[in-house]
Amino acid sequence: MAYTHVATPERCYADFCLIPVGTGNVSVAEEVAEVQKLLKASGLTYTMHSAGTTVEGSWDEVMKVIGQAHSVVHSKGVVRVQSSMRVGTRTDKKQTAKDKVKRVEDLLAKPEA
Repeated sequence: MAYTHVATPERCYADFCLIPVGTGNVSVAEEVAEVQKLLKASGLTYTMHSAGTTVEGSWDEVMKVIGQAHSVVHSKGVVRVQSSMRVGTRTDKKQTAKDKVKRVEDLLAKPEA
């Protein structure tokens, strides 16, 4: 196998938490708001939650927008940015984050036997 020519998965979802470091401020709301504006402009599907954001799309688009999120926060004067991230891919079927949540909610809605 030629490892230098291995393709990336077609689609993915990434749950990421971007952390501005060394700002002297315990709140990150302003930085989060800027990242949310970027995600909206990207046209990708995303969901903000209390500890980060889940973004979905092609592998390249998702990784690009997370890199752009770093750049947006750097452009606000933050010199150091860390992100923690979990990335998921599937090859057997297309499944959105919303689909995954709905599947569990459907199971919870079933009466117990």
